[in-house]
Amino acid sequence: MEPIANTNKRSSLLEVFLVSSQLGLTSFGGPIAHLGYFHNAYIRKRNWMDEKSYADLVALCQFLPGPASSQVGIGIGTIRAGLLGGVVAWLGFTLPSIILLLLFSLLIKGFDISSAGWIHGLKIVAVAIVAQAVLSMGKKLASTKATASIALLAVVVTLLWHAVYSQIVLIILAGLAGMYLFKTVKSEAMTALQVSVSRSFAICCIIVYVFLLFALPLISRLWHTPLVSLFDSFYRVGSLVFGGGHVILPLLEREVVPPGWVSKGVFLAGYGATQAVPGPLFTFGSYLGAMSNGFSGAIVGTLAIFLPAYLLIIGALPFWNTLRSNVRIQGALVGINAAVVGILLAALYNPLWVSAILNPLDFALAIILFGLLVFWHLPPWVIVLLGAIGGELLTLISGWT
Repeated sequence: MEPIANTNKRSSLLEVFLVSSQLGLTSFGGPIAHLGYFHNAYIRKRNWMDEKSYADLVALCQFLPGPASSQVGIGIGTIRAGLLGGVVAWLGFTLPSIILLLLFSLLIKGFDISSAGWIHGLKIVAVAIVAQAVLSMGKKLASTKATASIALLAVVVTLLWHAVYSQIVLIILAGLAGMYLFKTVKSEAMTALQVSVSRSFAICCIIVYVFLLFALPLISRLWHTPLVSLFDSFYRVGSLVFGGGHVILPLLEREVVPPGWVSKGVFLAGYGATQAVPGPLFTFGSYLGAMSNGFSGAIVGTLAIFLPAYLLIIGALPFWNTLRSNVRIQGALVGINAAVVGILLAALYNPLWVSAILNPLDFALAIILFGLLVFWHLPPWVIVLLGAIGGELLTLISGWT
């Protein structure tokens, strides 16, 4: 791809924003579906990158912690229009989801709907969608004896060990195991990604990422205010999530529910609503920030949960050509992905299942929604609508019995 002249920089930034905004308004279905939308809009229609370079970028973002689809969008925007292009691509893709979830948070706060039937229906929707994600990811990432064993061990550890850093320790151990168990991962011929980011700036981004990860807990203890605590918690979550948006559920639940920032019902209702809107699932952090600290909390929550993703993708892009050819790195990724499947399966049980499936009728609705997702291939927004209606019907049926 030819570098863009300075005279065309402004028009290229506008183009990136318009295309990413269109994607932000229409990209339903979660991170895997987002990558398909990106491929169609950025590669097939506009030829901003060649096929192999796009595949390489996706591989990089799958390896890094954070929201893979958002990082792919940031990477494409950066390659297309420089550092500001990455910011603009993120804004366009993320803003529609943030606005919709803020409106939902106002609805939650403005009315006493915590016991409404449709809220319970959204909780059941979350069960069906996460179950589909576990099935899909398990087939791809935990289909051998070794990877399935790592996934099952991850389930046990996640359910029984509830320390703050338990999941990141689990992911590190899975990566180390993968480096030695999966040494025979084959690598295809590599093509270099053309990135207009200097290695010195990339190193600065990595330093900032690490500094904030370790400094924010100390700052939060010394300057104990709600917004500082929120920034610390959400930055840590955004820094340590592997496997995409669904895996953020158990990490965020441990950060916001036990301290009482939001109730479990409000948490699960918001997670269900997040499935109904287009764009990245990480905007769930915007909703939680709004529910705990109003509009300022939404801004802090959004910036904190996405900042690690930006720092990591910008910091890694100039070095990825060298790293991805290392067989041990590839093996570590296999182990990490298997552990992610286990973490997600544990989340399906707690907090989702224990909070949403309270009787046979709830289970019946969950099975129906799961079947519509997996076998009928209905889009998630339809499942959310049906789940909300189903929740109201279950409330009526319960009132009759």
